[in-house]
Amino acid sequence: MPSIRKAGTVLLALMLTTSAAQAWGPLGHSIVAALAQKQLSLAAEAEVEHLLAADHTTRLADIASWPDQIQDNPSLDALWKRTRRLHYINFRGGPACDYVPPRDCRDGECVVDGLAYYVKILGDKTQPDAARLEALKFVVHFVGDEHQPLHAGYRDDLGGNRYQVQFEGKGSNLHRVWDSGMLETRGLDWQAYARKLEAEGPVALPPPIAPLDNPYAQWAEESCRITAEPGFYPSGHTIGRAYVDAELPVAEKQLRIAGRRLAEVLNLALGS
Repeated sequence: MPSIRKAGTVLLALMLTTSAAQAWGPLGHSIVAALAQKQLSLAAEAEVEHLLAADHTTRLADIASWPDQIQDNPSLDALWKRTRRLHYINFRGGPACDYVPPRDCRDGECVVDGLAYYVKILGDKTQPDAARLEALKFVVHFVGDEHQPLHAGYRDDLGGNRYQVQFEGKGSNLHRVWDSGMLETRGLDWQAYARKLEAEGPVALPPPIAPLDNPYAQWAEESCRITAEPGFYPSGHTIGRAYVDAELPVAEKQLRIAGRRLAEVLNLALGS
C-alpha cells in the first residue's frame, strides 16, 4: 500500500482528525453505489455478490461508507491510520488544478493512488476473498470521494471545513453543505434519490484531460476545477436558495458520473 508519512503538515493533520472530512456522507455514498450496481455487467455483479456474501448483503450501498466508519471502531484503528490520507487530495499548484504526483500525492498518499492500489487488489483473484472484499469497500468509497469537489481542492481551508457559512439559518461550513446539506434538501432517502437520478438517463462523461493518461488523476482534476468556478465559495458566507439551485445540480451530476465510473471500474476489475 502507499507508504504513510510519520509526519505531515498541520493542514493534513487537521483534515485527518475531523469527521467533517467525510465525502458525501452516507446518503451520497449510497447513491453512488446504487447507481453503479444498476450498471454492472453480469460477471461483475456475480463477483460483487460473491464477495458481499461475507457481510450478509448483496448491495454495494450497504458497504459504501465503511471506510469512513472504521475510524470509530477501535479494532480497526490501525487500518484507519493507514488509509485515512487516501480519502482526498490536496492540490498544491494553485488554481490550475494540474496534477503533479510528487507535489500533490507525496509518497502515494492521496485518493488517486489509493484508488489504484485497491483496484489492483480487487481484480487479483489470487488474493483471499477477505482482502478483495476490503478492497471492494475502498474502491466503492474512493470513487465517491474523488467526485466530491471538496475532496480535491487546492485552497488551504481543509476542503471547505474552515470556510464557515450560514445554511438554513444555522452555522455550518462549506464542506458539510456539500457533504450532505444540499443533498438533504431533496428530502429523499438513498433509494428514492438513486431512482430519481437514474430516471434522468445516462450521464455524459467529461472528455479526457490531456496530457493525463491516469483516469483517477483526471477525476481529481475535474473535481478541483469545480471548486475553482466563480460562486462555488459563496460571497458573504451565506448559502441561500439561489446557491442551492445553482450548485445542487452540479453535486447531483457528480453523483451520476461517479456511479457510471464506479460501474466501469468494477466491470473491468471483476468482469473476466
